[in-house]
Amino acid sequence: MPKIALIGAGSIVFCKTLFLDMVATPALRNSEFRFMSRTLPKLERMKKFADRVIQDNGLNSTTMITLDRREALKDADYVIAMLQVGGVDAFQLDCEIPMKHGVDQCIGDTLGPGGLFRALRTIPVMMDLARDMEELCPNAYLLNYVNPMASVCWAMGKVPGLKYVGLCHGVQTTLDLISGYVGVPKTEIDYLAAGINHMGWFLKMEHRGKDLYPLFKEKCELPEYYINEKVRIEVMRHFGYFMTESTGHLSEYVPWFRSSKDALARYCDEPAFGGETGAYLKWCRLIADKLENTDMLAQEPSSIRPRSVEYCSYILEALETGRIFKFQGNLRNDGYISNLPDGCCAEVPVFADRLGLHPVRVGALPPQLAALNQSNVTAQGLTVEAALTGDPELVVAAAALDPLTSACLTLKQARDMVAEMLEAEKQWLPQFAGKTLRPTPHIETPPGTGHAPVPLDPALAVVHRFGELAEKASG
Repeated sequence: MPKIALIGAGSIVFCKTLFLDMVATPALRNSEFRFMSRTLPKLERMKKFADRVIQDNGLNSTTMITLDRREALKDADYVIAMLQVGGVDAFQLDCEIPMKHGVDQCIGDTLGPGGLFRALRTIPVMMDLARDMEELCPNAYLLNYVNPMASVCWAMGKVPGLKYVGLCHGVQTTLDLISGYVGVPKTEIDYLAAGINHMGWFLKMEHRGKDLYPLFKEKCELPEYYINEKVRIEVMRHFGYFMTESTGHLSEYVPWFRSSKDALARYCDEPAFGGETGAYLKWCRLIADKLENTDMLAQEPSSIRPRSVEYCSYILEALETGRIFKFQGNLRNDGYISNLPDGCCAEVPVFADRLGLHPVRVGALPPQLAALNQSNVTAQGLTVEAALTGDPELVVAAAALDPLTSACLTLKQARDMVAEMLEAEKQWLPQFAGKTLRPTPHIETPPGTGHAPVPLDPALAVVHRFGELAEKASG
């Protein structure tokens, strides 16, 4: 009977999906499910629902709930992480403070100021989880659903011996879009995707050996197709390949679509995750408010239904039975993508079987795609170091080098935004306690300020002298 610890099981909507997927899997149907979170009411609702599913379907599974992470982890075979440090209250600060400073976000959970601060809150907690696993269940696999995926998994890759993988559903859901555009069933599309989480690239898409890209690109030029994913299609038009996340997400990872009113109006004008300002925060607040006093699971049917597109149950099935499963996984880049830095988090094809997880070496990405990924990787690396060291200056550096922030703010403005966010979120950022940013007040240069003499190499002095003479002659 596999022992499965679900950490952050107060995430009822997502936890319910993964639980139903697992009980729909014969190899996992009779498992010991351990639901752990920091608050009891949601856990009690989740257990009540899970017990009803087990009873109504005649399963031999067991459930338990706990507020103690260590109790959930003891001797576990699998650990599934889906936690959110600070909840919606912290996330609201992630969105509203940057907006006040001029950084407009749609999702705010991966890159940008929102993703940066979510990582600062989350990485120390995930490192504690990894240390507990090392002590209490050293042979367990960690399946991580916690965002920001790339930064969190980069930190996880620093833990020796940790068997982990980060999971997302961007590739599966994007395949639905591609399938609809080219008129080929999703299951018949052969593809190769690789890059980083939320900025992976479909390097190949084929049907029975035929390249689907020409037809896909042809469709994307038509207004009725283009309107669905303006940002993703624009990036493909200029860089050649389609990306694995929505317009709302991608618009935050590059500098061109949210840094001016004109760009927002042209490319981010669709509702919700089509680019709307604060779309994910609005959705999270709506769900949180509903869950506060309402048991949404009480009316959920207890029947076992076909599995969702989430990878989790298929990976556990492969590890339990040896039935091979291919998926996109986020792991430490140990040469899997040769033109991204070693040690960062890369998203590549992975095969799972009874012997474990086997990542595929993709080699080099097309250089323009690697460059786009690197613009995110640089900010992610600084964020990870800031989260682990508690150095507030590294937070400023990460924000300043974030593509969206750097397109919207000066260095001083970015520093001021970071200072306000560090203060507002300090209850969730203990690693920064007692540490302050260096003051960098504006230095005024009043009219008439003289220039300090600058010693010049004789050759350069001649160049400057000719410049002055030319200026006088033209005047």
